[in-house]
Amino acid sequence: MSNRPNVKWFLTNLKTPMPLKEKIFKLFKNNLIKIFTLKNCCGHLGEPGC
Repeated sequence: MSNRPNVKWFLTNLKTPMPLKEKIFKLFKNNLIKIFTLKNCCGHLGEPGC
């Protein structure tokens, strides 16, 4: 498995069953973690945005 971000994984993680408000919050939170740590993964595998 590569360390590069994958659009397929991103879209699959958005399909997780949870309220829209929580999904959007996790999407932004996890992407901010990736930006500030300069990594391809936020550490929360399976959550939106990771």
